[in-house]
Parts: sequence; C-alpha cells; structure tokens
Amino acid sequence: MKKRIGVVLSGCGVYDGSEIHEAVFTLLAIDKNGAEAICMAPNKEFPAVNHMNGSPMGEKRNALLESARIARGKIRCLKEIKAADLDAVVFPGGFGAAKNLCNFAEKGAGAEIHPEVARILKEMAAANKPICAICIAPALVAATLGKEFKPKLTIGNDAGTAESINATGSKHMVCPVTEFIVDRENKIVSTPAYMLAQRISEVADGIEKAIKATIDLI
Repeated sequence: MKKRIGVVLSGCGVYDGSEIHEAVFTLLAIDKNGAEAICMAPNKEFPAVNHMNGSPMGEKRNALLESARIARGKIRCLKEIKAADLDAVVFPGGFGAAKNLCNFAEKGAGAEIHPEVARILKEMAAANKPICAICIAPALVAATLGKEFKPKLTIGNDAGTAESINATGSKHMVCPVTEFIVDRENKIVSTPAYMLAQRISEVADGIEKAIKATIDLI
C-alpha cells in the first residue's frame, strides 16, 4: 500500500494562498517517492490579492475552492481528515499559510491557528507522525506546537521571522535554500524554499530533499 501524504493547501497564489511552485513540487516529489498525495484545505473565505501588483482586490475567495485549482479538483475539506488517515502531512508555503491557516503574518508568535489546522497538527504530533513545513509554513507549525514540543525548524535566515519562531518556544535553525532541517525527535522536516530562493530550481531541489526525508521518517 502506498504511503498517504496529506498536503494542506491554503488557496492558489503566493500572496493570498499556497505558493503554486512549492505546492506542485511537493506533489511531484510525493509521486516520485512512490507515495500518494491527499490534498486538503479548510473551507474558509479569505481576502483575494491582485498578483500583478500585490494590492487587495476587494473580494473574498474560498480556500478550498481555490486550492482545488492546484489539486485538479481532487481535494477534500480539511475537517474530513484525521491523523489516522495519513502517514505524514506537508504544508507548502505562500502567504496563505501565514494568513489563512493562521494569522502569524499579523500576530507573530501569538498567532491564532485555524481550528482544523491546529487539530490536524496536534493529532499528527501526538501520533508521532512526520510533519513537513515549507517556506513560511514552519512559522505555522511553531505557533501551533512550540510550547509543547519545542520543535527545531527553519525558514532560512530571516532574523525577524526567526525571532518570532523562537518566541513560540521553538528553535529556529539557519539553513541554505537547497537543504532542509530534520527534528528527528518530533519528526518535523522544514526547508526554506522561496524564503531564500533566487531561482525556481533551488526551490525544487530543497523540496525534493525535504519530501524524501519526510517519507523516510514514516
């Protein structure tokens, strides 16, 4: 039986949802490692952003419906999925991870987490099942699990974000863009991706390594 890897999406597009390159490289790496991706997203409305100029569009979109664009329609509502359904879970980056799945972008270490996101993260951690976080998504993991598990994570080398991660009780580790950090005790893998990347190939390299490391922890 194929290993089942949950992929939690937050919309479609770097400024208000999942970073599309990161999400696609995640899905590709899962497939190349012989596992099955189970895409999911919260059923939540969020403010849409114009990706040409970064300005608010004055409308809202639904994270589940927008994420379905990346998943080619094969996606489930996050509330339907439990840790028992998965062997590991992955959170691609994009501002949606810090705005839709939680509000780390606004509140930093004191971020409030979407209830279903917090639930799946806590269930996975309690079951000692691997968690992978990409780009800014480690901040989401830190805000959710920092106090109890004190995970080691990376978002690359941004000092301000690293400080906020450390303030959650987690420990930030500096990491190059094409590499990854493994917290073996907590089975948490993270890689910087577009927090550092200057080229799309760097993102692909780091994510491919991180996904393989995640699957190896199962």
